[in-house]
Amino acid sequence: MKKIFIINGGQKFGHSGGRFNETISQETLNFFKNNPNFEVKLTDINHDYDPAEEVQKFVWADVIIYHTPIWWFQVPHDFKKYIDVVFTEGHATGIYNSDGRSSQNPAINYGTGGMLHGRKYMLTTSWNAPKEAFTLPGEFFSQKSVDDGPLFGFHRMNAFTGMTPLESMHFHDIEKNADVARDLKLYNEHLSKIFIN
Repeated sequence: MKKIFIINGGQKFGHSGGRFNETISQETLNFFKNNPNFEVKLTDINHDYDPAEEVQKFVWADVIIYHTPIWWFQVPHDFKKYIDVVFTEGHATGIYNSDGRSSQNPAINYGTGGMLHGRKYMLTTSWNAPKEAFTLPGEFFSQKSVDDGPLFGFHRMNAFTGMTPLESMHFHDIEKNADVARDLKLYNEHLSKIFIN
């Protein structure tokens, strides 16, 4: 039985109620609960959490699924705080041992001290930016993808722990041109392709 840990990083703040990421997180939970081959746990960063218990969820899981909006080209501040607090708690207790280097040769092997080898992660993001902002010549992101551009550091963070990525899914134009029914259909197809087919 595959173990799935879902993290809803859809912070409620300012004009954002976090509804889209809450919906996607719930859709993820339902997808796995409706399949007997999976166990699932969920954390919502808007609720209180115990950092040591969160570390154990990472250790327990085969796959971590992150859901986050993107604010000013980064994850929301409470989601970043969750990562900082939980990963710090996970030092030598399940997430990472060190940065991987030795004092004998400190120039090499940076980023190889993770403790989550064998686990995978999947990222979903939601954007006000349209998809074309990443793909068309002359547009804002200079034809850099979400994963290779703004979220490059997020992916390296997970590599630092030893995890490897599954295919991401990014939802665009959520504020001005949302089509939640379409997005949920595409997302369920994405989940089926990765976890069932």
